[in-house]
Amino acid sequence: MARKTANDDPLAPVTLAVGQEDLLLDRAVQEVVAAAKAADADTDVRDLTPDQLQPGTLAELTSPSLFAERKVVVVRNAQDLPADTVKDVKGYLGAPAEEITLVLLHAGGAKGKGLLDAARKAGAREVACPKMTKATDRLAFVRGEFRAAGRSATAEACQALVDALGSDLRELASAVSQLVADIEGTIDEAVVARYYSGRSEASNFTIADRAVEGRAADALEALRWSLATGEPPVRIVSALAQGVRSIGKLLSAPGGRPADLGMPPWKINQVRQQMRGWTADGVSVALRAVAEADAGVKGGSDDPEYALEKAVVTIARAARSRGRS
Repeated sequence: MARKTANDDPLAPVTLAVGQEDLLLDRAVQEVVAAAKAADADTDVRDLTPDQLQPGTLAELTSPSLFAERKVVVVRNAQDLPADTVKDVKGYLGAPAEEITLVLLHAGGAKGKGLLDAARKAGAREVACPKMTKATDRLAFVRGEFRAAGRSATAEACQALVDALGSDLRELASAVSQLVADIEGTIDEAVVARYYSGRSEASNFTIADRAVEGRAADALEALRWSLATGEPPVRIVSALAQGVRSIGKLLSAPGGRPADLGMPPWKINQVRQQMRGWTADGVSVALRAVAEADAGVKGGSDDPEYALEKAVVTIARAARSRGRS
């Protein structure tokens, strides 16, 4: 799990999330946004990349408003900010505005170290999000996920999950959420084996998750692995359909209750992470792609594998449709 400094108030004026583990970085952002919205449901959230934060933009976003609204300003890949913008950010760190929470995501290397040092010197709340390259770290992560969910899992079950699913933290977190939602009582090795013994079944949802996140290359890699292990294409199409429909449901009713949406809370949280970039038109395009793939794998195509690859690429493109002409 992400490690935090002694200042553990997510509404601190500045939060510095340092590392290269995407899931932990996203969670650091989500924690701040959730706390801000709990304090003010109308909180304005701005999520920016270095090319969107031009000189003067930060001053504009953090200037006092007539209605004193609460804002969260997220700056991703802060190590890539140009020099003029870094100067603006450093200036802001010395006198942060009230009702504004700035979240800086920094890879933590030598690049952009001046900004990293300045944020630390200014007393920023820091969340460590290191890349988990060791199996022992991933095992500790899985144990922490079960503890955070208030559930008990045996050491053998945690190890079996890491062995089955490997190094992708998003996949491990999703698997823990699924087990917690589906299984009552202590989760043991037999339960994990029943769900994830033959990684192909789990890979179907990995394919869908990567596709709806816009990660075409990762989705195609998982697809080819799954097909190579003999997974029936129709099951893969089913997972893709489920992934796109979940995006569509939450997009059309972002504030819907779990019971109304037909999804457990953990699933809604996962889909919210995946929704960035999606539009209603993108969902329509993706659903058509799924329908074509379904027809293709059921005899409508001479090459079912190509039909699946085409669907995955189309869905990944649709996931990044916002802002395209």
